[in-house]
Amino acid sequence: GLTSLGLIKWASWALAAGGASMLWASVQRARFHGGSGGLGVVEVDERQIVYLAPVGGGFLSLDGLSEVAIIPDRAGLPVWRFTGGGERLSVPTSAAGTEALFDALTALPGADMEAAIRASQGRPRETIVIWRR
Repeated sequence: GLTSLGLIKWASWALAAGGASMLWASVQRARFHGGSGGLGVVEVDERQIVYLAPVGGGFLSLDGLSEVAIIPDRAGLPVWRFTGGGERLSVPTSAAGTEALFDALTALPGADMEAAIRASQGRPRETIVIWRR
């Protein structure tokens, strides 16, 4: 009798902890600034970040990334900068589809999602490193 009640109590705590972590992830996702009205479109497919734009588009593999940062452009607006394999991909945070980057970034161990959220919502004055290998 008592052993089974103890098991139920611990299972309840585990479920509550899992629910709390899912809630926290949902809150972060809601705060993450998805772009609209900017130049180009971002897609994340098969662990590839693809930026389709008339000028400056490109792609990089998540597996080959060495750094993810948000930098200010010439107008002071935030731009994602992905670096890997000697290549750089710059994506305006206002590009359509940038909300897909949230899931891609959470797959990187140690990515500073709070810094990403803050930087994408404002006008960064300097480079803000979100993740570095």
